[in-house]
Amino acid sequence: ELLEGEEVSVIALCDGERYVLLPPAQDHKRVGEGDTGPNTGGMGAYAPAPFLSPEALAEVGERVIAPTLAVLRRRGTPFRGALYAGLMLTREGPKVLEFNARFGDPETQVLMMQLAEDVLPLLDACARGQLEPRPLAVHPGASVGVVLAARGYPEAPEKGARIDGVDAVAADCPVFVAGATEREGAWRTSGGRVLTVCARGAGLDAEDDIG
Repeated sequence: ELLEGEEVSVIALCDGERYVLLPPAQDHKRVGEGDTGPNTGGMGAYAPAPFLSPEALAEVGERVIAPTLAVLRRRGTPFRGALYAGLMLTREGPKVLEFNARFGDPETQVLMMQLAEDVLPLLDACARGQLEPRPLAVHPGASVGVVLAARGYPEAPEKGARIDGVDAVAADCPVFVAGATEREGAWRTSGGRVLTVCARGAGLDAEDDIG
């Protein structure tokens, strides 16, 4: 079946019965500018996705997340943790492309930027089966993350290359380290997707970050 529409990532924190929804996010897969080149694990993301309204997000919870949790309970395998739903928003409504039993990457980085409350008590409540179903506290505006990849990614990423300027960037924008190691007093590439640089602003078109 050919599904047409916008692709969006919705992550639910679940305690086996109840769930809360993180803001919807969208990532970009192709390595080159203008959606060109091969697909990757994700070259960047932003949240919230403006084309999924709070009402539509609640519908995703009711039509996708809740039934999935119900089936897993009936099977005797209640799910506790982060349930990642990759969705296509079609004219007939949201349709599931994939599920992952984990946080998504690079969506998680921008989602943590948007979350205006501590995530650890939420995860603890999920593990204990004591999650309170409620809207999460989120910052206004939007968060954006851009992945810095090693030369040659995704086919043959260069390893061991020196990375300069991380500390200078991190003074203004959070930098999440992935495929990098600190060796001999410098950061060096050790994987394909190396760093994600994030910023939060008043909106997706804001020129100045605010965190």
